[in-house]
This record gives sequence, structure tokens and C-alpha cells, in this order.
Amino acid sequence: MSNIHDKDRYLPSEIEPRWQAFWDEHRTFETRRKPGSPKLYVLDMFPYPSGSGLHVGHPEGYTATDIVARHARMKGVDVLHPMGWDAFGLPAEQYAIQTGTHPSAKTAENIQTFRRQLKMLGFSYDWSREVNTTDPSYVRWTQWIFLQLFRRGLAVQSEIPVNWCPDLGTVLANEEVIDGKSERGGFPVLRQPLRQWLLRITAYADRLAGDLDLLEWPDTKQKQLNWIGRSEGVEIDFKVDGADEKLRVFTTRPDTLFGATYMVIAPEHPAVDRITTAEQKPEVQSYVAAAIVKSDMDRTALAKTKTGVSTGAFAINPVNGERIPIWVADYVLGAYGTGAVMAVPGHDERDFEFAGQYGLPIVEVVSPDGALHDSLSAAFVDDGVAVRSGQFDGLRTPEMKQKITDHLASLGIAARKVNYKLRDWVFSRQRYWGEPFPIYFPVDLDDPSADPRTGAPHKVRYDQPIAVEDSELPVRLPDLTDFRPGNDPRGPLARAVDWVYFQKEGRWFARETNTMPQWAGSCWYYLRFLDPSNEERIFSEQAYDDWMPVDLYVGGSEHAVLHLLYARFWHKVLFDVGVVKHPEPFIKLVHQGMILGENNEKMSKARGNVINPDDVVREFGADSLRIYEMFMGPLEQVKPWQTSGIQGARRFLERTWKICNGELCEAIDEETARLLHKTIKKVGDDIDSMRFNTAVSALMILSNHLASLEACPRQAARALVLLLSPFAPHIAEELWSRLGGAQTLAFEPWPTYDENLVRDDTVEIGVQVNGKVRGRIMLAKDASEQQALELARAEKNIAMYLEGKGLKKVIYKPGLILNIIVDK
Repeated sequence: MSNIHDKDRYLPSEIEPRWQAFWDEHRTFETRRKPGSPKLYVLDMFPYPSGSGLHVGHPEGYTATDIVARHARMKGVDVLHPMGWDAFGLPAEQYAIQTGTHPSAKTAENIQTFRRQLKMLGFSYDWSREVNTTDPSYVRWTQWIFLQLFRRGLAVQSEIPVNWCPDLGTVLANEEVIDGKSERGGFPVLRQPLRQWLLRITAYADRLAGDLDLLEWPDTKQKQLNWIGRSEGVEIDFKVDGADEKLRVFTTRPDTLFGATYMVIAPEHPAVDRITTAEQKPEVQSYVAAAIVKSDMDRTALAKTKTGVSTGAFAINPVNGERIPIWVADYVLGAYGTGAVMAVPGHDERDFEFAGQYGLPIVEVVSPDGALHDSLSAAFVDDGVAVRSGQFDGLRTPEMKQKITDHLASLGIAARKVNYKLRDWVFSRQRYWGEPFPIYFPVDLDDPSADPRTGAPHKVRYDQPIAVEDSELPVRLPDLTDFRPGNDPRGPLARAVDWVYFQKEGRWFARETNTMPQWAGSCWYYLRFLDPSNEERIFSEQAYDDWMPVDLYVGGSEHAVLHLLYARFWHKVLFDVGVVKHPEPFIKLVHQGMILGENNEKMSKARGNVINPDDVVREFGADSLRIYEMFMGPLEQVKPWQTSGIQGARRFLERTWKICNGELCEAIDEETARLLHKTIKKVGDDIDSMRFNTAVSALMILSNHLASLEACPRQAARALVLLLSPFAPHIAEELWSRLGGAQTLAFEPWPTYDENLVRDDTVEIGVQVNGKVRGRIMLAKDASEQQALELARAEKNIAMYLEGKGLKKVIYKPGLILNIIVDK
């Protein structure tokens, strides 16, 4: 492989493509599982192949996992390190609509760009396992997993209020709506009821929360716990005064019940029409009509002020019999809890604000110290002592909660309850570019001999969903020429009438015309990587046993909640079905920090600060880019791109090139040997703990030292190249071949270190006199107290504080500190 020409020049543009071609030709990184060998499954969050390709922020996480994978191979570990494409979704469809191309064509073009860029950066992926979520062979198994959910009653239909965007022609998640407009495109969003598929993720809420304890994850654990929002509390029934109606509330603070001075129900609550008085009906109906078109985010987190209107009805507080007014307010959501809350303005900030705005009573029932206060300047939300609470006065909050719950339960008006903020997952999209649902429905025709494809009057029986047989999967998308969104909430697939309607055993049926969201394909791709060519099963049991679970998962923190939560949910369903054997898919999770533009802002086309890796590689080489991104700072840290920094990385590689192509010798001096073995230990330890910046620093220190020698010891040059190879594989391969390597260094044994050479015989410690540091001394690690004292007295800066003073005490901790106590 070595090119003897230009031996003295480091030419990444010649070296890097040549070694990339070598790896491809020899299939160097195709995964092989050897009996008895340890395994490591290293997974990147696979990218969405956008039209703009990669920017320099993307390779950061990919470089980190590549270093881990390459290091593990050299330590004799079998490594699975695959790559694929999360290729369905809205952006490809939007681009296709704008340009008049088919989404599949643009997606294939984008994938080519991404694949070229990833290979250009030298990542050691097993490309034989590449997956694409839009491939029919992949869609088949996505649909198969959906059917497992459907058959277990975990995929259901419901007509629910959704965020409908006519311009995008689809339903948006709450997080995709900002100030009443779509995050993508800024189009108006309407709130309206729509038939949707829901996945009952709430049935797994306890396990999704509890099993986080099994995982080595960062603060993502807490984010998932907050999203799941498990809370233990009490459901309490309030009777509506003068009506045969009860309103049920959920509260985590039953101890404040005596302070409930009004109730609030959601505009969607079914009791609104029944309990509203005739006088209040016009105002309430107007308020409800305005509220239900708002997104949940607009009604809660984004609302600057709380609004509401009285229903004119009253409820009876069950503990003191007082009549309290019932209000309708849009900050209470019908889909959360019971859709009704007891308002305790003395002890809830939101209720306090609302009560002050509308002149509602505020009563203190929990006091910090048991003393009574006639007025409150703010809600007291902490634990305290019950006051104005009848027989419960004087109880501390935890005891009060127990006592009043027991009391209410004995009256039959309350029960302990666990509640969740987590909602069932809205799984339908009214778009073209997504997985079709493997579901169809009977069609009732007014004229049994008619053909529904011609527009004959008919009714699709959505209440009778039928699963497509496994043998008939995948259900493929029809090849539509017009896939633009429209006002028809059935979505663009409804236009493909020959695809939608079909006959079976003499009866007409209609396919589901919604498609699955982009989340679907990304929920399980890590499993398909195990056995991507298996046409009979989702994967073989042997492939699963060989590689699962994922040992290291690296990706952006923007996926900390939804992607990871949805993937864990699907995995747990497959665990219950018996398809997988582990309760959790991802053991260790690491989020790389964002790389900002040189102006310290997030990279984006709009800001004009995007750095294209093609340009960087063309000027500096892929290895320089890899080294620089790892040297910028801790992996998890947010950091700005600096072109001057990559110039430093290039100079380091130039220096390493000169060392290994310069004069070499066989002998190694003690100083060099000690530094070499310390570097071997540090780089290995740092890779294991993913401290890549300090590993690169150690390599730079070693190369500086070797460059200072008249001749570099051959063993040091060879070790330096091996240590460098996970970080800068192209230059390492080239130098290894020039140093006599007969084959790729990808599987060369990782260098080992001598403990005796790593351990320092001498240490420097601080010397205190009467507790104040007065100097430092060098001494043997195992020096005695007397030896340490003699060395301290011989040090001029220390001796001046000891002169003429009597010794009272010596505190000596070998290798750490010497404290000499003398007369003052």
C-alpha cells in the first residue's frame, strides 16, 4: 500500500482516499463474531439524510464512537458498529413538493451524499449492514411490529382534538406548534377533532420510569422521568350543587382540601354543557369555541395570563360543605388527569394568580409554623402545619395527607391513585412519505353491486379495523404523482383510489390512508442491524444473542425524551411478545455537545455560519478534522468551531509524520520509556472513559518529546502510531505500513504498558509551617518522616520559617503533605 514517492510530505488528499478504498476492497470492518470473544455493540443515532448533507457538528459523535470501536477491536473485542438512514418524514416530502421530484428520488440522492461524506471521514462502519427505513424489506418489519401492538390492544383508534395544519396537511405534536403556527414553515394550526391511531404507551408508564434504574444514562434519565410525570395522589369526587352530577379531581395535595375555594374544568370536559346555567351559556360557549382551537402549549406553557369564565354552577366541598364556584379555564386540559381541578389559591401559584385576577377567595390552610395569617402575599407551596382544617388542625403535611385520605376513603368519596403526565402517543400522520398502516376496514355500500372507486355512496367502517396478514407484508406506498397535502384529513393516500379500495371474497374493503410518523422506523433500527438481510424473521435468535443489548449509544440531547422513550416502549412490547430478551435496549447513553459556529451561534443556513466538512477535508484532511473535534473539549460540552484550532491539529499530524519518517533507533532512554508507557496507559484509560480531549493532549505531549530527540526509538514510533490510529486512522495506516506493518493495523494488539515504568519513584509535595504552605520538596514516594523533615530544612524558602523556633509536632502523609508545627 505504501507510496514511496513524496515520502517526506504528508498528503492527506492522496493518503486518505487510498486507505478508504483499501478498507472497502478488503471489507475490513465487516462484523465477525468469534466464539468466546467479548462483544461491543456501539451505536450512533442514525441520521435523517437531509438535502444539505453533513456539517462539521455531525461528525463529533460519529468520531467518538469510531474511536471506541477501533480501540475495542485492537483489544480483541468483537465490535458491531453499523450505520443506516432514518429516511421517511416531512422534510423530504416538503422538498419533493417544492421541486416536483418524488420523495424517494431525493431521499436516495441525499443518502448517496451522506454515505460519501461518512466514508470520507474514515468511519469504520460495517456497511454490509446498512439499513434504510424506506426500503420495503425494512417497512415490512416496522409494520409487523405495529401489528404486535395492534393485536395486544396497544394500537387503538380514537377521535381526539389534534393540531391540524391544513398547509402541511398533517397533525402536529404539541412540541411542533409555536404561537399557533407550525414550527416548520410557520403555517396556521387549528385545533379540531380527528380520527387518529394512538399507541397506548401509558400502559407501560410504570416500567418506563422504574427501569431507568437499570441504565447508565446522564441527566436524560431525569428528563424522561419528568416527561412520564408519575405522581401519587388522590382522586376526590365533588358533588355539583343541585344536580345529579359529580366532578372528579386528582390531587397530590389532599391536605389542602379545606382551602379549595373554587373548581376549574377544561373547556372539553363533558360536563360543561350539562352544568352551565342558562345565563352563562352564551359566554361559556364562546369561550369554549375559542379555547378548543388552541394548542395545548398555547393554553399552558405559552399563556402569559390565565383566562376563564364562570359556569354559574357550584360544587360542594366534601370536607366543609361549602358551595364553591365552578369555572371553565383553558389552562386545564381535558386530556390530562380528569379534566377538572380543585383550586387552592392559598397553596398553588397558578390558582393564586387566577384567584387574584378574578377576585376569588384565598384561604390559608397550611402554615409554615402553625400560626394563622389572615392574608397571603403569595401562595405557600411547601410542607407545613394544617390550619383551618377542622379535626386535622396541627398535623404536619405528610401525616395530614394520610389522615384526610383515609377519612375521605371511609366516606366513599376518594381513592388513592397514581397519575401520569405521559399521554398516549398520537401515531397517525396525514402525509404521503411514511409507512402505510397494515390495516384495512370493511366498506358498506348503499348499492352492493356498486364500485366505491367510482364515488358510489359508501361508508368505511372505521370501527372494524382488520390486520393485514403477516404473509402479505409489506403494504407498499402507491406511486402517487400528486402527493401534496390537502384539506382532506384522510391524507394524500386517499387519492389513490385503486390502492385504497380492494375486493376480498366478494366484499369491498378500504385501506387505512394515514401513514406512520417518522418515529416509527427509528424505534427499532438497532434490532435490524443485528440481521439486516434476514428475509424470514425480523432477526435470528443467534444474531440477537450475539450482540444485544446495545452497549454504547451516542447521539444528540435533542432526542433525550421522545425518541428514546418511544424506542424503549417498543422494545418493552417486543419483550412481552417474546421477541427480545432484555427489558432495556440501550445500556449506556452519551450525548455529544453541540458544535457552534465561529460566531458562537448554532450552525444554520439562515445564520450563514455552517461549516461544510467537504471544505475542511479538502484543505486539512479528514484526520485533522477528527483530531480537532476530539481536542476541542469534553465530548458532552457545547463548544464553538475555530478554524485556527484545526490548523493546530494539522501541525500535530505533520510532526508525527516527520517523526515516523525520520531517523529511527533501536535503543530507548529511561525518560522516553517512562513517558511512552504513561501515554499508553493514559490514552487507553481516556478512551475507556470517553475523555478524548485529554487523550489527544497526551499524544501531543509524546510527539513533542519524540520530535526533540536526535533519533526516535522505533518502538516509540510504532506505539505512537497504534495509539493514534483510533483518532486519525488514515495517517496511522500509512505510517504503520512504512514502519514495516504487513497488513492493516485495525486488528493490531493495543500497546501494553509496564506498571514499573508508569509508577513514579519520586513525588513533589507541599510543605506547610503552622498550616501555611511555605514551599515544595521532591522526595522518594516511600520517604520516611525524618527524611522529609531533613529535605524541608534544607530548602531555603522553608528554612527561614523554622530558624530559631522549637519543633512542637510533625504531621506527615507520605506522598501528599508535610506540616511542621513550631513555636510562634
